[in-house]
Amino acid sequence: MAALTDIVWPLLYAGLAYALYKGVRFLLRPFFSSLRYLPGPPRSGLIYGNLKEIFAAEHSVLHEAWVEKYGNTIKYKGFLNTDRLYTIDVKALNHILTHSMDYQKPAQSRYFLSRLLGKGVLFAEGEDHRTQRRVLNPAFGPAQIRELTPIFVSEADKLRDYWDAEVSKSEESARIDVLSGLTKTTLNIIGWAGFNYEFDALNPDKKNELGEAFNTIFSTAEGNMSLWPLLQALFPPFRLIRTKRAMRFAQAMGVMRRIGMQLVQEKKADVMKSVASEKAGVKREDLHGRDLLTLLIRANMATDLPESLRLSDEDVLSQVPTFLVAGHETTSSATTWCLYALTQAPEVQRKLREELFTLDTDAPTMDELNSLPYLDAVVRETLRVHAPVASTIRQAQKDDILPLATPFTDTRGQVHNVIRVDKGTTMLIPILQVNRSKAIWGDDAFEFKPERWEAPPEGASSIPGVWGNVLSFIGGPRSCIGYRFTLVEMKALIFSLVRAFEFELAVPAEDIQKKSQMVQRPLVKSELDKGNQMPLRVKRYQRA
Repeated sequence: MAALTDIVWPLLYAGLAYALYKGVRFLLRPFFSSLRYLPGPPRSGLIYGNLKEIFAAEHSVLHEAWVEKYGNTIKYKGFLNTDRLYTIDVKALNHILTHSMDYQKPAQSRYFLSRLLGKGVLFAEGEDHRTQRRVLNPAFGPAQIRELTPIFVSEADKLRDYWDAEVSKSEESARIDVLSGLTKTTLNIIGWAGFNYEFDALNPDKKNELGEAFNTIFSTAEGNMSLWPLLQALFPPFRLIRTKRAMRFAQAMGVMRRIGMQLVQEKKADVMKSVASEKAGVKREDLHGRDLLTLLIRANMATDLPESLRLSDEDVLSQVPTFLVAGHETTSSATTWCLYALTQAPEVQRKLREELFTLDTDAPTMDELNSLPYLDAVVRETLRVHAPVASTIRQAQKDDILPLATPFTDTRGQVHNVIRVDKGTTMLIPILQVNRSKAIWGDDAFEFKPERWEAPPEGASSIPGVWGNVLSFIGGPRSCIGYRFTLVEMKALIFSLVRAFEFELAVPAEDIQKKSQMVQRPLVKSELDKGNQMPLRVKRYQRA
């Protein structure tokens, strides 16, 4: 017993000493930070820094005010007084995004992300990310999206008919929460396109477990910023303690995992039967089956794929919530904001509708949708002004120097052409603010004007995005793998809905606000008790 005590106490003292050392180092870090002379707002609290005021504001608005006051490259305070870098300098952002091994998601962000999406391609870093992406790439190429387009159009038409039935109950128009319908439809789309699985989410008589789980996970209508999730992210032992909200969240995630596991098992069994009948084995260039999960499983089992690059069953399962969430939540949000923008620009809505009717078909192909220049401009402008994901975050994995296109003057009056960052420095990638930067887009940067895409400003070409001179899908090795899927899905939805209906906002425009919980969802300020919604007056379009 005495011998055991002789071992335990030194270990306990050593653990306390290490915790004290880490704590003191953490608290003293701001005084030695390479960002300490960067201009920026004063902290509003010792514990939360500036985080509470950021959380309370509409996404990006506060940061835009800070940039206007302090310059393009600033710092603000994070949890426990830590410095965070914030810059809209596109040269610095390009360096960060193209050096993805050196700038990864912080551990705390990965913890939150894993709760939402599991440990799939959006969670993975370094070589794990490269391996997962290599296997996933074939499922998101142009040829595959071309084959999936009929699913997009068919499900868009079902939503059109569903709303038409609602309008038929009224004399002229109906108030419809378009967010709800679009969320259910994009869930149906990813069900068929992702897994060849019918969710039937628009059926009011069918209980939809997955839809309810998503509402629990993504609701932005409840609660204020809480200290508890931050403590859980920073200190893993706190994760063992569950609050009521955390238990509801865990239950919703359990539903997603159970359905995901069922889909993986069913698909793998189907693929195994198919492979058994193919004597030569499966090769990556000879894949069959339209849905993404089948393609992923077959690509992962391909005989010409090196064993070291294969994903485990757990890695394959981890992609399912990524498909489910990223494959429907971002598109439903973006299309909701598109319809909102069209209500605020009736002439744009009219002009778009005229172009949509130039296609003499109710079932356009991907190439036909992509041939419509004004539809393309409307989608680009929506994703610029109303980017579904307003920002993302990175952390330096080593000491580094960021190049700048625009020098900054520090608080001592010294001018700098670069920023020195320490290992562990956290920085926000300001997707929405770059998309709405007046320095790039002009004084009307906040306005929804699809015509600007007829001749985009020269500065837009420097934005380090993978698509369309916007940062909405970010850039570099970690750019959004499913951006083609989202673009064609959005176009199919807009094609079907705008040809069928005229849209007006059902509440005053100033009553609509955005709130982010991974994606930007709308709220009606005067109807917060109804949760996330976008109420529009929907009227049948009568074509002359």
